[in-house]
Amino acid sequence: MGRVEGKVAFITGAARGQGRSHAIRLAQEGADIIAVDICAQVDSVPYPMSTRDDLEQTVKEVEALDRRIVATQADVRDFDAVKRAVDDGVAQLGRVDIVSANAGIASFGPAADLSEQSWQDMIDINLTGVWHTAKATIPHLIGGGRGGSIIITSSAAGLMGYPNLAHYVSAKHGLVGLMRALALELAPHLIRVNSLHPTQVNTDMIMNESTWKLFSPDSDNPTIEDFRPASQEANALPIPWVEPVDISNALLFLASDEGRYITGVTLPVDAGTVIK
Repeated sequence: MGRVEGKVAFITGAARGQGRSHAIRLAQEGADIIAVDICAQVDSVPYPMSTRDDLEQTVKEVEALDRRIVATQADVRDFDAVKRAVDDGVAQLGRVDIVSANAGIASFGPAADLSEQSWQDMIDINLTGVWHTAKATIPHLIGGGRGGSIIITSSAAGLMGYPNLAHYVSAKHGLVGLMRALALELAPHLIRVNSLHPTQVNTDMIMNESTWKLFSPDSDNPTIEDFRPASQEANALPIPWVEPVDISNALLFLASDEGRYITGVTLPVDAGTVIK
């Protein structure tokens, strides 16, 4: 029997990267999936974002595991769209037990040079979008009467500062406060709320020229090989980045009965970044 057998997980940012990995890992352990992703470009984001084809690939990979999945194109900035996706998924799959508030973006620049739009997009997606996700799912979690688990994807940048990422750091720190408040509010319902704090993860959000340039400012045409030593230097363990499944395994633990009494925790999966 799988570790989340018979449960249903709602996952934002599920088209690729960590979100797709979470969907697959939870499906491997018996969960059905409600998946959403923006599947569109945000103008202030300097790398290509997910597409509808990416979301359809997630559907194929979950269905290949003989699990059910309801996938919808939705922007976490739009509460009504998120609520419709949740309500429709619950109508089809019968319940929701696990919430992975994973959707997020990255962009870069000194705080004094950030455009108003860059700041606003970051806060709206990386912080307000998580609140929207919680707001849309909490009534179903409480109504189910079975408890549940909300896992918020923050970052090592939610526990420490980074230059050229003031808006990202602010949003990710804000998620810690939101997580702690929700953990207290929902504890009487046996709904646990925790946050994950990855270091660099091998996804499209990190593996692109704009990120490589941030870590390799002296290179005119940075490549992954320029990025690798700088990224490794940021970690305590001698690795440059972790894989999406490393975050998914931590999420699975928090979502499963193995983590049934863990709430209000900031869990780094960071190769020791936050202790350097």
